[in-house]
Parts: sequence; C-alpha cells; structure tokens
Amino acid sequence: MNEFDQAVKDLIDSKLSDIESHLDSDVIFFYGVISPGIIKNFRDFIETLKSDAVRRDVLTIFLNTPGGSVETVEKLVDIIRHHYNKLHFIVPDAAMSAGTIFCMAGDKIFMDYSSSLGPIDPQVWNGKQWVPALGYLDKVAELIKKANDGILTDAEFIILQNQDLAALNVYEQAKNLTNTLLKEWLVKYKFKDWLKHRDGRSVTQKEKEDRANDVANKLGDNKYWHSHARRIGIETIEKLLKLKIEDYTHNEKLRKLIRSYNDLTTEFIEKRGYANFFHSRNYF
Repeated sequence: MNEFDQAVKDLIDSKLSDIESHLDSDVIFFYGVISPGIIKNFRDFIETLKSDAVRRDVLTIFLNTPGGSVETVEKLVDIIRHHYNKLHFIVPDAAMSAGTIFCMAGDKIFMDYSSSLGPIDPQVWNGKQWVPALGYLDKVAELIKKANDGILTDAEFIILQNQDLAALNVYEQAKNLTNTLLKEWLVKYKFKDWLKHRDGRSVTQKEKEDRANDVANKLGDNKYWHSHARRIGIETIEKLLKLKIEDYTHNEKLRKLIRSYNDLTTEFIEKRGYANFFHSRNYF
C-alpha cells in the first residue's frame, strides 16, 4: 500500500473507531452486489472480527448495495446471527432489492431523509446478468390472462410460447423465498419488541404475522412501484409500510459521524473501482 492509500486507510479506520465508540457496537462496511461468491470471504471477515479482544454483542452494518441474490442474503444472515444477538443496519445512501430484504433481518434500521430502500423484486442470474424476477412473472401472467380472454395477439402468442418454463419456475421460487424470509425475519427480529398497541392492548403473534405479510405484499407489488429501481424513503416506509425506522436526520452528532465515514469510504471505493468492499476495525 502506497503512502497516500495508507493515509486514507488510517483516516477511514479512525472514523470507524469513532462510530463504534458512539454506538457501542462492532461496525462493518458492506459495499457492492450481494452475490454467492462473497459468502466464504464474508464468513472469514466476520470470524476475524469476532476473534479479537473487543467483545460486543451488537453488529452494525453500513449497507450500500444495488441488490443481488436473496439466497446469499439468507446465508449472510445465518453467519451474522451465529455470532451476534443483535443486528442493526445503517443505510446512508441506498440498499435496494436484496439489500432491502437484508435490512429486514435487523433489529433496527437507521436512515436519514436522503436514504433509500427499494422494492423487493428478487434478482435472478440468467447466465449473463441479474434480472428482476417479478417483471417476467407479471408479464407472463398478463399474457396468460389475455389468452384466457381471447385477446392475445399473434406476436404475444409467440412471446408466450418462447418462455423458458424452467427459468419461470426459478423466478417463482425466488419470489416465494423472498416473501418467506421477509415475513420470518420481520416477526422474529424487527417486531420482537412490538408488544403494545397505542391504546395499550397487547400485540398478538398473529398481528405481527399479519403486519409482516402486509409489508411483504406491498414491497413486492411490482404494479405499485412501477420500477425495480424505485427509491423508497423514510416517509413512505413509515406511512405506507408502517415500519419503524431510526431516523437520524436531526441527530447532528450521529449524522456527522455516519456521513463522514460513509462518504470518505465510498469515495475511496469508487476511485479504486472496487466491485465489492468490506471494512472493519481489523480488515481493509
């Protein structure tokens, strides 16, 4: 590492240390696509963090991702929850698609007014690129309905006829897994401390499950969001989805700590052209 990179590393490490002290939490930085190839490295990364002298029971993840594989998200959560009882997410910029699902495995999600989550349309690798599964499923469902109604055009018939049934099955499985994980994690982690309604009534297990199902349905409603890249801010998350977000917009000290660490780190990553990047107090 050259002298300039070493100076940047030292500064980033210092800012991370400030965040860890303020939150009393282990903190890591996660940047990039969530793909199966990162699982082993992530496992080793977390094991290394847990092996040093500092012992904390909370992990906070700075998450910057366009999304990726929901199966990979499930394994990352398994790894984290093996080592930590509490998991918090900080989303300074955006955690989209599978990144949003990842956040739903957290006990808390920290965002400010400029942060975004995204619709949970699962992404599937088609051999060339990651593609949103719901777009394919919705289009096929539309064509089938047209066929049943007797208004399918010849061109649409050819499109429907040429669909890969095996691929469609993979997309359907990805959709089902996404909904299953989101509902399970919301009830188990995000809603675990939701014990009372505002009127004092106790919250039942069924009410937690119903709320989780509602969140999954709304986040997965491709027709409502219109775009897989749609960015969903705090106001929509809290009012439409009725999810509690830890809003640090007006917490000046925390906001400065988060932005200082996040902005310097993302600038370094982008200038170096890294596709994926992990950072902790003992890994750079």
